[in-house]
Amino acid sequence: EIILGARIIAVADVVEAMASHRPYRANLGIDAALEEITANSRKIYDPEAVDACLNLFRVKGYRLLEA
Repeated sequence: EIILGARIIAVADVVEAMASHRPYRANLGIDAALEEITANSRKIYDPEAVDACLNLFRVKGYRLLEA
C-alpha cells in the first residue's frame, strides 16, 4: 500500500506540472490539470486526495503562484 503522503504528493505534483510552464511546452492550465485528476481518480490517483485538491481550487478559491 502506498502511504497517504505519497498519494497526496502524486496529485499535487501532476496539478503543478500541468498548470505550470515548462521549457518544452506552454502551461496547460489549471482546468486541464483538474480534469486530468478527476478523470483518473480511482484509476491512477487516490480519490480522497483528488477530492481534497478539487475542494481547494473549486470551493476555497486556491490559486497557484506564478513564477
